[in-house]
Amino acid sequence: MAELEYKYEENVAGAFYVDDQCIDCDLCRETAEANFTRHDDGGYSYVFKQPTTDEERALCEEAMEGCPVEAIGNDGEGG
Repeated sequence: MAELEYKYEENVAGAFYVDDQCIDCDLCRETAEANFTRHDDGGYSYVFKQPTTDEERALCEEAMEGCPVEAIGNDGEGG
């Protein structure tokens, strides 16, 4: 399970975030490409845009549920 205290600082404020367990597998970026992107130097994903539609929220939830190392969290903030 993702830990809020270990989330990457690049995550924009809001409910969804990626923590330091990310293994850069690309699943979240493929699933919710409008919300996740890659930190090229660090080799990990982070949330660059919080979901603003029901479809984006559903895709972020799908990415979170599919993350092989549970590095994606939803702290409920902002939604």
